[in-house]
Amino acid sequence: MVVVSVARLPPILIFTASRIDIANTWQMPQGGIDAGEDPREAAFRELREETGVTSAEMVAEVPVWLTYDFPVDVKEKLNARWGGTNWKGQAQKWFLFRFTGKEDEVNLNGDGSERPEFCEWTWMTPQQVIEKAVEFKKPVYEAALKHFAPYLQSDPATTTSS
Repeated sequence: MVVVSVARLPPILIFTASRIDIANTWQMPQGGIDAGEDPREAAFRELREETGVTSAEMVAEVPVWLTYDFPVDVKEKLNARWGGTNWKGQAQKWFLFRFTGKEDEVNLNGDGSERPEFCEWTWMTPQQVIEKAVEFKKPVYEAALKHFAPYLQSDPATTTSS
């Protein structure tokens, strides 16, 4: 699973979208990694599929995979939806991109290759992103955004990834 944080300058704001299928759930674009696919390539693909955005440059990545466990009620819903598979949680590889396009490039129908996942989007401060995240994902969001903080305090175009 890859997660894409997209930052805009100035001020530093992060692209966040509201899910169609889960009310009041805001998140960043994310999705699975196809067999044989590099996580960075998957991040670009997921961004394009879910938002239509291609005008973005990768700035940084969290060097480790971040994980969380699903709460019991979420596990039950996932197991019912996906045929009894024993879902436990997710491992996510996080990437920070700098948005280089214009806002009219954002299209929540994505590139047309997948069903839309989001019904609305906005730019949020890093703190707002954490506040709007579902409770069980907040520690992962905090860890990722803490890692990205140096890039979010300056122009990501002039900061190199470590």
